[in-house]
Amino acid sequence: MPQPASVLAPILAQADDGGSNILGLLLPLLIIGGLFYIMLYLPRRRAAKRAEQLSAAITIGDDIRTIGGIYGTVSSEDDETYTIDLGGGNSMRIAKKAVAERVGDDTE
Repeated sequence: MPQPASVLAPILAQADDGGSNILGLLLPLLIIGGLFYIMLYLPRRRAAKRAEQLSAAITIGDDIRTIGGIYGTVSSEDDETYTIDLGGGNSMRIAKKAVAERVGDDTE
């Protein structure tokens, strides 16, 4: 009668080979997936968080710059838009998402 270790040895060897093949296929995919997450998703999430904080911090009377480079002072606020005073009696309505930054008094 053969010993149990000698009977199971070929089966365990095949299981080890199959396991390493699966690991060999999945490991590069996991690494690439992790890199995509780090390089694409995290920066977008951080930028969205900064934009949300900026939008929450802007109040009427703040000087702002839009993503198009237009400077103005917030004169009123709606759910989705700001009305900004451009000076000289001109005003413009812009989307809240179009605000790039709040301009401070020390930068002028």
